[in-house]
Amino acid sequence: MPGYKKPCRHCGKLAEPDVNVCPFCGTVEPAGPPRCPKCRSPIQKGAKFCGSCSFSLEITCGSCGKVTFPDTYCEHCGNKVAIKCPNMKCGYEQVLYDNKCIKCGKKLK
Repeated sequence: MPGYKKPCRHCGKLAEPDVNVCPFCGTVEPAGPPRCPKCRSPIQKGAKFCGSCSFSLEITCGSCGKVTFPDTYCEHCGNKVAIKCPNMKCGYEQVLYDNKCIKCGKKLK
């Protein structure tokens, strides 16, 4: 059964609910609410802490160095708020909340 299309939370155009990238604006994670980078629970912009795991929702952007909400993109410079694992076999992208990769455990810069 086909699902209903959902608006992209970045551009507002309708896309399939299970897409990873908006086919119109190219942003990642277009459908659904932002999620906590630590426990993946839905979070609301403006909140200071995750209601599920108490993770601080004020992180420093790796590109511009300003404090931003841990959404997919920095609210100041527009760059992706993620750090890539230095392990060549892993390469997982995550918001920096710990000093190690959540997928392979390698220490992050």
